[in-house]
Amino acid sequence: MEILFIIKKIISSLIMPLSLGLFFFALGLYFLFKRKLQKAKIYLSIAIIWIIIISHSAFANFLANSLENEYQPLKNIPKDVKLIVFIGGDKENRGWEVLRLYHNIDDAKIITSGYEGRGTIPEAIKTANMLESIGIKNEDIFIHKKPKDTIEEARNIKTILKERRFILVTSAYHMKRAMLIFKHENLNPIPAPTDYLIQEQDSIISLPDAYNLNKTEKIWHEYIGIAWLQIINFLVNFINQ
Repeated sequence: MEILFIIKKIISSLIMPLSLGLFFFALGLYFLFKRKLQKAKIYLSIAIIWIIIISHSAFANFLANSLENEYQPLKNIPKDVKLIVFIGGDKENRGWEVLRLYHNIDDAKIITSGYEGRGTIPEAIKTANMLESIGIKNEDIFIHKKPKDTIEEARNIKTILKERRFILVTSAYHMKRAMLIFKHENLNPIPAPTDYLIQEQDSIISLPDAYNLNKTEKIWHEYIGIAWLQIINFLVNFINQ
């Protein structure tokens, strides 16, 4: 499965919005140096227009809308559920939702997960340290530092949870893909989306900026991830026929 993880990372990085814009820009420069001015103008224009589009709040929010509205915030916390699964990512924004749930559930326990990536300290440990810093007891946190992505997180947690219900905390834009993965592993997550990208103050009358470009990149990554799941599931089903 390591090779699939590497292939997925390479393909996704090549078809991200900014990568596509830079690709068209590079083509434009190539034709410019070749003195093929008409083609250079076309590709440079495409690159500039594309980067303007993907850096605008209207486009970013349009992409985010269907993902972030898939599940609503968890207001009624089930009394029989004691376990909170906090999967890797934006620790700070997601952490406050975990803290809220922790203080509203008697004897709550939290699972953090995530490997070190490009750093030296696993995300699971960084997340656990952050949770401790906002008042969660060390003995109530269980760390799983090996999973490299959401699929591995689900499979790792499956060995512990089996059929038990648990609350799954992640960003709203990531929740749809996370739920698909966890349910595919026959787990029983209760979604608690947080860290919404669409904000009330977002206006269609605004200039493109890096913040909205980052939003577009995050959402695009989720759509790639969902498409990847569908491709893998199709191939598995085809092979097993």
